[in-house]
Amino acid sequence: MNQVKTRKTGIFSGSFNPIHIGHLALANYLCEYEGLDEIWFMVSPQNPLKTKVELWSDELRLQLVELSISDYPRFRASDFEFHLPRPSYSVYTLEKLRETYPNREFYFIIGSDNWERFGRWYQSERIIKENQLLIYPRPGFPVKEEDLPETVRLVHSPVFEISSTFIREALSAGKDIRYFLHPRAWEAIKKDNIRL
Repeated sequence: MNQVKTRKTGIFSGSFNPIHIGHLALANYLCEYEGLDEIWFMVSPQNPLKTKVELWSDELRLQLVELSISDYPRFRASDFEFHLPRPSYSVYTLEKLRETYPNREFYFIIGSDNWERFGRWYQSERIIKENQLLIYPRPGFPVKEEDLPETVRLVHSPVFEISSTFIREALSAGKDIRYFLHPRAWEAIKKDNIRL
């Protein structure tokens, strides 16, 4: 009897406010070079502690992710956290994912900047104990690989120095930054004249 192959699924969680080519290139690298079968772009819901001005609507951010990833079959847009109790803590999201999709092996993807302050995350030790983590490099946040727990691995992806904050500020200033975004996302933003 053939056993069903466990799909190695990366969970790339974030506000994606908005998604940009840095996110896409990193996820592409993780699929092609780090052994992941697929990556789910998990859009984080509106944080009650953030103002609406800081964060575009859940629906818009999800739509821009969907537009940006539709031509690469190993990417998937996910609104999984939209349906969980708020605020959404990663430890509970990952627990619910394992429960809902037992045939998948999940890898939680975070930047080295988040790894530096990971000890302050809610139930961080439990996240490390129960899950596999992939850390990607961010400028100014080096990681000592020899000190990493068994379930945590540093990937040696290219470093992308693009931020969603830069994108939003550029849009507000009326800049033409089409090459920092997927063409379909850029067209949607221009069509609806989305600015902050």
